[in-house]
Amino acid sequence: MTFQDRLKKVRDALTALSVTVYHYERPKMAAPYVVWQEDSGRTFDADNRVGEMIAAGTLDIYSKTEYDPLFDQTMDALTEAGIVWSLESIQYEDETGLIHYELGWQV
Repeated sequence: MTFQDRLKKVRDALTALSVTVYHYERPKMAAPYVVWQEDSGRTFDADNRVGEMIAAGTLDIYSKTEYDPLFDQTMDALTEAGIVWSLESIQYEDETGLIHYELGWQV
C-alpha cells in the first residue's frame, strides 16, 4: 500500500460519517465538523529496503454538544477501517465555545 493509499483510507473512513470533513484547514462554520491532516510517516527497513511504511497524523473533532455521539462514531469508523488511533486531548475552547477532541492516527 502506498503512502497516498494510506491517506485515502483515512479520508474514506471519515467521509463515511454523517458530518462535514475537511483536510488541513479548520473552516469558519457551525459545528460539528472534523478536520484531519497527515503530519508524518515512518518506514521500517529490512534487507536494505523499505519493508513497511506508516502514515500518521492528527484528527480534530469540533462540537458544541457535550457527549456528542460523533466522537464515538469517529473512533468506530477508524477502528473499522483498520486505522490505529489514540485520544490525545479533549479541550473546551473559550474563544469559540467549541468542544475540541484531538486524536492521533496511524495507518
